[in-house]
Amino acid sequence: MAVTLVTGPVRSGKSARAMSIARSSGLHVSYVATAMHDAGDREWESRLERHARERPSAWETIESAGLTQDALLELFREAESERCLLVDSLGTWIGARMAGDLASFERDAAAFAERLDRDAADIAAAMLESRARVIVVVEEVGWDVVPTSSSARVFRDILGRMKQRLAAGAEQVLLVVCGFAIDLRALGSASQA
Repeated sequence: MAVTLVTGPVRSGKSARAMSIARSSGLHVSYVATAMHDAGDREWESRLERHARERPSAWETIESAGLTQDALLELFREAESERCLLVDSLGTWIGARMAGDLASFERDAAAFAERLDRDAADIAAAMLESRARVIVVVEEVGWDVVPTSSSARVFRDILGRMKQRLAAGAEQVLLVVCGFAIDLRALGSASQA
């Protein structure tokens, strides 16, 4: 069907915009929650609880942090056309994947980054090929200095490449800043790699 990519900085209104698009789709909405729970971090858990309260109770919630790569690919590949999958957000998905396999990252950061980038490319392709309406929320990172830690650089680079892959095939690419959305696909032109 069609992908809408909703990007922007923290607290810009991107999740609210994505939820509005999902509500107006008229489709059965499945909210794909990407964050890992952390019982030891009360502030994080309260954020996750607030997000859950803000969602309509009729929406199905799919906790994706614990899903395997194959299960996540299947979610997008098998979704029917009368379904809307709202993915919130890619940054927490990549963060969960990194946190779930720190030993591999510490053993060989380059090999880990290559594998995660392939997985991210496969997920982006599955989203773009899905029969479902897919709305993807993603954070803007990398507008400042290059991070000093290798894990932060890997995170930023994989997220940036995944956003570009999705934006290239998305029907709509919205940049949300201060609660206002700009349709980048309608106003801009793709850069040439």
